[in-house]
Amino acid sequence: MLDRIAGQLERYMDLLSARQKVVASNIANADTPGYHTQDIDFQGEFSGALAGPPQVAEVQGLPTRNDGNNVSLDREARLLAENTLRFQAASSLLHAQIGAVQTAIDSGKNA
Repeated sequence: MLDRIAGQLERYMDLLSARQKVVASNIANADTPGYHTQDIDFQGEFSGALAGPPQVAEVQGLPTRNDGNNVSLDREARLLAENTLRFQAASSLLHAQIGAVQTAIDSGKNA
């Protein structure tokens, strides 16, 4: 059971890491004419449990400036903060799972 949970947490954290890179790229290109915001379909990627790298796609429905760029720094900052919170939560869950296994091992030694 720990392997399954740890595997899912690992995949989740991998997706968070990939999304962090995509958001950082969006921010870096905020002033690049014609650049369009990219993102990962986070829910789709995680629920699909695809083994390969996540698919990055252009975000639809964002307002485009005169230079053709549609990066919203407010949106990207929100995504960075959200990503950080999700990563911290996943890390805490993984740490708790490892702690539970360690406790079981230690109690087995004392029996």
